[in-house]
Amino acid sequence: MFELLRQLKTALSERARPGEFEDGDDRLAAAALLVHVANADGVRTTAESARLLDVLSTRFGLDRDRSARLVDAAIRRDKEAIDYNEFVDVLKRSLDTDGRLRLIEMMFEIAYADGALHEFEGDLVARVAELLEVPEADVATSRRLAAAAGGGA
Repeated sequence: MFELLRQLKTALSERARPGEFEDGDDRLAAAALLVHVANADGVRTTAESARLLDVLSTRFGLDRDRSARLVDAAIRRDKEAIDYNEFVDVLKRSLDTDGRLRLIEMMFEIAYADGALHEFEGDLVARVAELLEVPEADVATSRRLAAAAGGGA
């Protein structure tokens, strides 16, 4: 019994790792926006969840476990946030023009992970792109590339 409790405590403490991804961390802000996109249509599919982990691993150079912890932290932050503007503010301060475009590309990758772009997902990406001052032509190109890669139109 005590061994089981010790194992549970160890597993939980390893999973949480407080301070690993804190407010103001651009990775957390980006991940929270990606979670917001994945949830925008009311359903986060297995494909979206898997793509989310892949995108975070690839773009931020994280192993699978750290990516999963980042997603967990992002889910918590997204639930706590009044709106996504606080994440946009962090990213606007920390990302250059290319970084902002990469974020929009990531958002479209998640939105198209299930094969289709839902209206709410598209609106969210467009609003974030506008707040980040990403040119509309770049947003349209990112959308077309993600649609082609994700199987959507």
